Amino acid sequence: MPIFMDRHIVPGIEAKHAAEAHREDLKIQDEYGCRCMTYWVDEERGSAFCLIDAPNEEAVRKMHNKAHGLMPHEILQVNSNIVEAFLGRIADPKDTSTLSENLKVFNDPAFRIILMAETSNVRLLQHDLGKDKANRLMTLYYEIMRNELANHEGREVELKGHNFVISFVSVSQALGCAAAVQKRMHVAGELINLRMGVNAGMPVEKSKELFGDTIKMAKYLGAFANQNQIVMASIIKEIYKDDGQKSLDDKNLFKWVDPKDENFIQLLMDFLSQNWMNPDLGVSDFCQELSMSKSKLYRKCTSLAEMSPNELIREYRLQKSLELLTTDRNITQTTFDCGFGSPSYFTKCFQQRFGLSPMSYLKNPE
Repeated sequence: MPIFMDRHIVPGIEAKHAAEAHREDLKIQDEYGCRCMTYWVDEERGSAFCLIDAPNEEAVRKMHNKAHGLMPHEILQVNSNIVEAFLGRIADPKDTSTLSENLKVFNDPAFRIILMAETSNVRLLQHDLGKDKANRLMTLYYEIMRNELANHEGREVELKGHNFVISFVSVSQALGCAAAVQKRMHVAGELINLRMGVNAGMPVEKSKELFGDTIKMAKYLGAFANQNQIVMASIIKEIYKDDGQKSLDDKNLFKWVDPKDENFIQLLMDFLSQNWMNPDLGVSDFCQELSMSKSKLYRKCTSLAEMSPNELIREYRLQKSLELLTTDRNITQTTFDCGFGSPSYFTKCFQQRFGLSPMSYLKNPE
């Protein structure tokens, strides 16, 4: 059966309340063909999350409704391996306090700090540096990253291509890991264009993927980072300050994003990610979507991304073309799928940006 994680928004919830609700679910779970695996409760943010093996979403809703009436606000089908990678468990923790009436109580919030690390495309690195040197650098990067995430108690969630997604319980662990990796890589990090984005959030929100919204924003922030730089969401600064941590003095290494700029980045990149394939997409479309004048949009883009809006659109399309060219698409298909007007113009832009033609890129497998 599929496994679901749901989110209950319950202001003022306490660990005992969540334990009581979970106990009531367990009493009737068989009536609906469900198996209540475990739960998380975040008292500070007024949320609880249940992990349930169930035939469908409706069975989850009906079970909760009959058990205690606390209906979920969001339900997401999940992979148990991914849940365990992010949150460290898919069953009740071993160290729990048991109260009367066999009530197990534990306060384990599902809120996590997410570090997203990206490097340049490996095929391009191999073209620029030679295969042997590029492969040695990437091997060094993997070793350092995995060593530091272990030192800082991070959990590697997945490796998509050459991008790391790492989950941490605390901000100090996440930033400590990111800083250690960047400092150990040093010159090598510049060669592979190592950029990092750090964000924090809950496992189930609006996205259809676990921690999808949090990862997406971390990726956006990383895209606005310079080489060997760690860009952090505004929530990271708030948590770091509340934890009483020392200020981060290395301004070349750490970059904070204020809430207004963060909102701009999210709106800009969301719109771009939804419309980049449209060949008619232009600056005026962004101005209308973001309610900005062309001059203000230009200033914002050049300030945050060091690119004009048109350059940002072209860069996004070219980065997407690297992905599409490794699928079953040919150069002509990739041209039009990426919103370019003609194969010749696409080839010209590709050559100028990456230093080789699309055909040469295709002939240079990893």
